[in-house]
Amino acid sequence: MMMQALEKRALSVSEAAGGREPRNKRKLPLAAMLRHPEMLQALGSGLLMLAGWGASHWSQLLSVTLYVAAYGVGGWMKAKEGAMTLIKERDLDVNLLMIAAALGAASIGYWNEGAMLIFIFALSGALETFASDQSRKSISSLMALRPEKALRVSGGRMEMVPVSELAAEDLILVRPGEIIPADGAVQSGTSAVNQASITGESIPVDKTAGDQVYAGTLNGENALYVEVSGPAEGTLFAKIIALVEEAEEAVPASQRFIERFEGIYAKTVVAATALLIGLSPLLFGWTWNESFYKAMVFLVVASPCALVASIMPAMLSAISSSARRGILFKGSVHVQNLAETKLVAFDKTGTLTQGKPVVTDLIVKDGEEANHLLQMAASAEQLSAHPLAKAVVAEAVRRGLELQPIAEMKSVAGWGVEAVIRGEAWKIGKADFASGTYGEQDWWIKQSGELERAGKTVSLIFREGAPVGLLALRDEVRPVAKAAISHLHKLGIKAAMLTGDNEATAKAIASEAGIDIVLSGLLPQDKASRIQQLREQYGGVVMVGDGVNDAPALAAANVGIGMGAGSGAALDAADVVLMNEDIDRIAGAISLARRGRRIVKQNMVFAIAVISLLVAGNFGVGIPLPLGVVGHEGSTILVILNGLRLLRYGSSPS
Repeated sequence: MMMQALEKRALSVSEAAGGREPRNKRKLPLAAMLRHPEMLQALGSGLLMLAGWGASHWSQLLSVTLYVAAYGVGGWMKAKEGAMTLIKERDLDVNLLMIAAALGAASIGYWNEGAMLIFIFALSGALETFASDQSRKSISSLMALRPEKALRVSGGRMEMVPVSELAAEDLILVRPGEIIPADGAVQSGTSAVNQASITGESIPVDKTAGDQVYAGTLNGENALYVEVSGPAEGTLFAKIIALVEEAEEAVPASQRFIERFEGIYAKTVVAATALLIGLSPLLFGWTWNESFYKAMVFLVVASPCALVASIMPAMLSAISSSARRGILFKGSVHVQNLAETKLVAFDKTGTLTQGKPVVTDLIVKDGEEANHLLQMAASAEQLSAHPLAKAVVAEAVRRGLELQPIAEMKSVAGWGVEAVIRGEAWKIGKADFASGTYGEQDWWIKQSGELERAGKTVSLIFREGAPVGLLALRDEVRPVAKAAISHLHKLGIKAAMLTGDNEATAKAIASEAGIDIVLSGLLPQDKASRIQQLREQYGGVVMVGDGVNDAPALAAANVGIGMGAGSGAALDAADVVLMNEDIDRIAGAISLARRGRRIVKQNMVFAIAVISLLVAGNFGVGIPLPLGVVGHEGSTILVILNGLRLLRYGSSPS
């Protein structure tokens, strides 16, 4: 009754008190781009350039004044960035090269060309910044799902408090349509919760008492009372945000090389420009103005802007595209490593299989009734915490069998359980423990062998010391496993399975899932050494596991993929985390990484080709500075846009 009264009061609380509905209004990218500060500066520079060109027909002084203003509006931030790099890092970058070229053009009277260079350079810089912001939308959209306040229930009263004040065991009320503010367990209420922000799946999941819910997920049509499991900074949602931020700030080795190369290259271009200015009149008979002009064109077209922009936009786009689908990369280096995959190794339990055994067969001795034996076996097992015992009880419940009270119950280490039910002694345990004990009564041995060869665990049921039934159990292959392996095969990637199970069980599971390589009977440390051997044999190896027991193997692989829905441990142990535990998305992630690698290669080849053609054209046929500017900055814009294509890449493995 108190809960109902509190709920009625909660529903009357205004949104102004702190609750808020999620908003999903989309802005046109063009409108957002035109409001971007850097874009406004670039456009302002362009307008001043046009005004200066128009004024040049009737007032040279006004024209120069407008051109100077265009230089200042469009080039100030770039000049500042270049100067900071020069002062702090004692290095040259493309910003200073472009500003130097523009000032050089102005110094010999080419005010319009210099202003055009500043405008297009500022425009391409604004587009690059805007593109990076667009690729980071996964963070901003996640941040928008983090509530600031929560409705805490305490002592029969409700109060709106900052989420940061919530502590473990606090009780909060989440109203219909609200975002859940903290990780916790449902105490009462039933509702469908949209977990897309965590798992990437938009289909809501039904939640009832005892189920876990996560901060940042969207409650459905009914109110939920949730007991908080920990402070805001420790939520899975907070960890995901931190992980995506870390991944998008990380710089891959190839980008670090390009950045180091940029400094050396810029110095080389400056030196070559100085030599052109000084030696061209002597070597080629050019006038000083002609030599200076060609040197300025060279300074523009030889700058490595497009080359520098070839990698990061594509990597950021791949990371963001994956994050929206519940695949989290810890850094762009893992995108590159994933593209090199030749073999994917899977842990068996909980990865390829459901992670819990189920009863698959019940064989009884002639004259016995199957449901009665299952009822007695489940009754004997009902107090055991062993996974096999839980599976037997679950099967009895599924069949609607009523568990019987037990007078005595004893667990036999390494075998099973003994119990007295209705005055009869019942035992259930490993079949191999009793093999050969009953002579002509060993009717079950043949069936047991067949079941074990099928990868099943066999338990024998005894009544008053005589075997009367046989139970077979198996950890079933996940429905998605076969499709996941098939999609990997289509990409030319082999699949391996690492497990601690015996060889017969492992081979049966592997055959059903379509696994190529089976490694059985392994301890955790054995898995790590086997992964190292696979790396030596195949090259790029990915390990997929639960992120905890498989941590050594995850660390030993080129890329470790953790199964992470609700598991903070998986976030810590793996390089890539599948938040929805859908292993079929691994093929899609590899395909995305490979496409990202192709785009980076395309960008680099294109950038080098454009620079080479423009430099050759400058010295061969001679190209005007405006054409050099358009070619150089246009190529930069194109490689950025090419990288951004990955933002629209789906999760399909094809």
